[in-house]
Amino acid sequence: MKVNLLAHTPNPERTVAAAARLCYSAVGAEDLHKDLSEKQVKNLIKKLGSMGHTSTFEHASFTFAIEGVSRVLTHQLVRHRIASYSQKSQRYVTEKDFEYIVPKAIAENQEALKIYEKQMQSAHESYVKLMQLVHKEDARYVLPNATETKIVVTMNARTLLHFFSKRCCLRAQTEIRELADKMLALVKEVAPNLFEVAGPSCVTEGVCYEGKLTCGRAKIVK
Repeated sequence: MKVNLLAHTPNPERTVAAAARLCYSAVGAEDLHKDLSEKQVKNLIKKLGSMGHTSTFEHASFTFAIEGVSRVLTHQLVRHRIASYSQKSQRYVTEKDFEYIVPKAIAENQEALKIYEKQMQSAHESYVKLMQLVHKEDARYVLPNATETKIVVTMNARTLLHFFSKRCCLRAQTEIRELADKMLALVKEVAPNLFEVAGPSCVTEGVCYEGKLTCGRAKIVK
């Protein structure tokens, strides 16, 4: 799995702070950045986060290039609705050089791995044969969820905080949790104050929303 931060809002934290300043003071639009120190930016972001007033976080966006993930992961990823997605098309890009993702649990079980690889080979062979008979947009129906894919994702900071609260959780599937952890590490490099308290809800709020399915970590964090 590879994750790169392609682009982000210039000065994301100052942008958020300036937007908040407009909401909570009489300062004019042309003076939003005037006399706004780094310390003030940090304190304002911290205050907004603690109060739950994170609408201004939406003014900072981050774009990621992701590859080496399965379509299982991207099916879960696109459920986060307030975001933009551009994924490798199986309609226009052939899968003759078929690559697939092997879940860690299967990779560590030799018997399961043997069954899995046999099934992947069968799916690939069927796809190649179908390609000779029908258009690739129809042949692709035989491809499994394990098929490797690439996707570009753009989310604003508020959406990312929600994404991290759900997908950094130990209850999240391993593959998407790994993705979330990598994305979090990248945004912390460019906006450490915005994402200072980002992560699973047990860490950020001391609360678990998984009910009976909880891993019990919230009690330890408390």
